[in-house]
Amino acid sequence: MDIRIIGAGLIGASIGLAAKQRGDSVTFEDLNSENLRVAQDLVGGDPKSSSPDLVVIATPPKQALTVLLEEFERNPQAMFIDICGLKSELVHEIESFSELASRFCGSHPMAGRELSGPTAARADLFQGATWVLTPTSQTDPAVVEAARKLASDLGAIVQVVPADLHDEVISTVSHLPQLMSTILARALTHRTDDELGLSGQGLRDVTRLAESNAKLWADLLIRNRRNVSMDLERVQKEIAEALIHLAQQDELELEKFISKGNLEKSRIPGKHGGKSRDYVYLPIVIEDKAGQLAAIFDECAVAGVNVEDLFIEHSPGQETGLITLALSQDDANILRPHLVEKNWRVHALRANR
Repeated sequence: MDIRIIGAGLIGASIGLAAKQRGDSVTFEDLNSENLRVAQDLVGGDPKSSSPDLVVIATPPKQALTVLLEEFERNPQAMFIDICGLKSELVHEIESFSELASRFCGSHPMAGRELSGPTAARADLFQGATWVLTPTSQTDPAVVEAARKLASDLGAIVQVVPADLHDEVISTVSHLPQLMSTILARALTHRTDDELGLSGQGLRDVTRLAESNAKLWADLLIRNRRNVSMDLERVQKEIAEALIHLAQQDELELEKFISKGNLEKSRIPGKHGGKSRDYVYLPIVIEDKAGQLAAIFDECAVAGVNVEDLFIEHSPGQETGLITLALSQDDANILRPHLVEKNWRVHALRANR
């Protein structure tokens, strides 16, 4: 297809890169001339496309409707999707423009990074990610199918849900994690830099989202404030319960409290939207020299095993590092003896990191 992307930020540029690999012709428009230049340079091609088959609105939510109406006036023959993180307000507004409503399908790729802008774009950003479609009541089935095919071809798992339900659920699975990460990072204020030097990987994992774009997130949270407020109230109740157990020094109730968290965590889907899998973890001590990580993956390929995740621990100046591979139990049982035979410094399998 001939695709025009309005907004050359992280998501827009990543869609462009992935669509280019699919064989589409991709052009960008963006008021930020530097973002536009970087994104167009990344995908190459003629930046002067005149008649797009598909227009992707990748602007901030507050600009989406205005841009959609302008683009529909310019390209009434085109199909339209957006990538906004909230759907109900925009979909309901578009319902009042029947001709546009038939050519439009709301969409939300559940992918991103703590970095922003086209320089952070990745063609594989959507691999295994959920991509939600929220059609209007008037959307032409052919438009829904085009949106579904684009998302699938870019590696995403497609779900079609009503716009209102999307915003309710997204508060819990996306907006709440962002806020909790930010809240935890803010709670570090009373610790000195030297004290934070004691941090382990857990703190880095949980505060990763605290690096996200503040302006973008403030807008999203305000727009979804009703749902987000209800989720925060649920968190307040959980914190209050934990405080009671601590005040009463009730170890049994605190153990139950943590176990309930274990149970709910197990319900979160795993990679590619499938059932969450239990992995085992294989620690490997490596020398601090070039090519060690690549060599490990070469051995994984020879052994025919799939690495599900990877964790690296290494301090500046340290002559060795620790690589921990997350694998299925079966793959771990194959890989560990293979690496031992090859004289890698492999340690015992662990149930957790």
